[in-house]
Amino acid sequence: MTEILQYIPGNSLLHRLHPVTKLVAVLVIVSLCVFSPNLVFLLLLLVAIFLIAAACRLHHEFIRQLPFLGLLIIILVIITVCTVTSGPVIGHLIPMAVPVIGGAFPITTGGLMLGLLLSFRFIVMILTFQLFIFSTKPSELVSGLLIFRMPVDYVLMFLITIRFIPSLQMEGRRIHEAQLSRGYNPGTGIKGKIKSLKPILIPLVANSLAKTQVIGLTLDMRGYRTKNRLLVHKEPYTRYDLVAGCCLALVVIGFVYQFLMM
Repeated sequence: MTEILQYIPGNSLLHRLHPVTKLVAVLVIVSLCVFSPNLVFLLLLLVAIFLIAAACRLHHEFIRQLPFLGLLIIILVIITVCTVTSGPVIGHLIPMAVPVIGGAFPITTGGLMLGLLLSFRFIVMILTFQLFIFSTKPSELVSGLLIFRMPVDYVLMFLITIRFIPSLQMEGRRIHEAQLSRGYNPGTGIKGKIKSLKPILIPLVANSLAKTQVIGLTLDMRGYRTKNRLLVHKEPYTRYDLVAGCCLALVVIGFVYQFLMM
């Protein structure tokens, strides 16, 4: 199973794009998601992202995350339904037939639409960022961030964070498999999964703290504290970047058009 937030080698169109082009695309799409009040526009963006992932053979990573995305939608919709009461009532979270508490937490159209809007905003932003990480080498990622004049300290922290997440996932899997081989079985269901977290988190946190010391020593050995300026590996732009820029411009034009038509 592929680790989350891990670069996936490939030769697709998305892999060939310049890292700056992909960074600009991520920033534009995230901005459009934040400012767009139109659910249809967000759905079209989501479909477009899935089509791009399918064309680049990265859609399997998104399919694996469908349970998590579904849970995210349910949680956000429940929160907004319980807190937003604008619009007509179309139902109740607790049916009227339930004694005493029946009819509590009315479901209004305003709360439901706001929950769906927030859900699809987060989903589009999450999948866009993941698609960027899946198709960009760490070296290209560093070069793209440095071209934007970001401080080296922030670039380093971001890269270490991205690299730490798949490492923690693999380490947690090894700890879990080691406990199963020793006959540890906390049970099944939600209760069993909760009980199994404690013996995994304690050694996982301890190992992570030990790795931070190793990373600090490695940075010192490579002369990071000298604050010498890093050399940026400049890659040439291609016609694929021009095509991607035109497609991104069409998306922005579509957003402006639907915003003006409201």
